[in-house]
Amino acid sequence: MDWELTFITKEDLKTHVRATISKYGEKLNSFDLKKFNSNLIDPIKFIFDKSVYHVTWEEIINSEVIRQRDKSNTNDIGYFHQNIFDYFAGCNVPDKGWDVIYQNPKGVILPDGDVVSKVFVEVKNKHNTMNSAASSKTYMKMQNQLLADDDCACLLVEVIAKKSQNIKWETTLDGDKVGHKRIRRVSMDQFYGIVTGDENAFYKLCMSLPGIITEVVDEGDSVEIPEDTVIAELRKVSELYKDMPCDLAMAMAVYMLGFSTYSGFSESASTFEYENEPMTLNRIYEYGKYMGEDVKRN
Repeated sequence: MDWELTFITKEDLKTHVRATISKYGEKLNSFDLKKFNSNLIDPIKFIFDKSVYHVTWEEIINSEVIRQRDKSNTNDIGYFHQNIFDYFAGCNVPDKGWDVIYQNPKGVILPDGDVVSKVFVEVKNKHNTMNSAASSKTYMKMQNQLLADDDCACLLVEVIAKKSQNIKWETTLDGDKVGHKRIRRVSMDQFYGIVTGDENAFYKLCMSLPGIITEVVDEGDSVEIPEDTVIAELRKVSELYKDMPCDLAMAMAVYMLGFSTYSGFSESASTFEYENEPMTLNRIYEYGKYMGEDVKRN
């Protein structure tokens, strides 16, 4: 099939997709129970979610593992959205200062008819990801750029905007509503249109992405699928509660991830395996990890 994108070559897009996937790989180390609980889960939420959503322990645990990985992968997708512009004519992705700088000697026409030769860009994933302090700081940065250069515009480009738009950005600074026609909020599709001259450029990229990602994965550059052991380790810990029904024993194993030192919980497993010794988190991790073999004493 002929390559239909005029603003980036197929090989350049594959190179960028490959680089993005490799960043996924950096985050895909296997999850064991210790890594899973590194920020201390909320056991009560797990119990509610499992019951309300009618899911199994495997499903709720795997869902949380994916959620934890996704927090890191969101940054990797940010890398994709920002650094792809390094392959676009007239665009530069600097190491610091701005996310993207676009220059066009023929001029960039703004919606109100103003023409500038340079555009300075901050890229945000979603329209609601900036708090008021971050928003004020970004706006003031753009104000300062306009004061330093009267032949430019500054854009807050949103990948996931509320709608397709290129509007004056109005915000509040020190309690006062402010706005400038050269400081604008622009959806990603409209920014692609600015830098490529094709209003459907972002749509065309999105249509090409599934096939390109599949090609890169099939060529052997995909990440290795991790072997997570969280659920197996939790099941082993649940065996400490032999006198309880299976589901309650699993609930106890989850409770211990957050409440191992709480009254009642700290003594609950001692009668089974470790009489008169507290069940610390590290011993829980070790018990699950080594599947009940001789566990190191802390």
